[in-house]
Amino acid sequence: MLVRRSLDTGQEMTAYFTFAPCGTSLDDLALAAGARWNIERCFQESKSQLGLDQYAVRTWRGWYRHITLVMAAYALLVTLRRRQLKKACC
Repeated sequence: MLVRRSLDTGQEMTAYFTFAPCGTSLDDLALAAGARWNIERCFQESKSQLGLDQYAVRTWRGWYRHITLVMAAYALLVTLRRRQLKKACC
């Protein structure tokens, strides 16, 4: 189990059950727990901008194709956004 304390208030604590192999470093566990917010943002943006939750398929194969195309489009948009930010800042 990994327990994290909020840096803002120092009072709020969050617990995570970890199923990592024995010997996994605390740094790696903390990094994985911190990545959660980026993953959630990815899904939220994919739902609102790319229709991740708008599939109307009946088969696993159709669902898989839809998810794959949405994630590929999201990866392209993130790459383009980073390039634009890099150009604007330099």
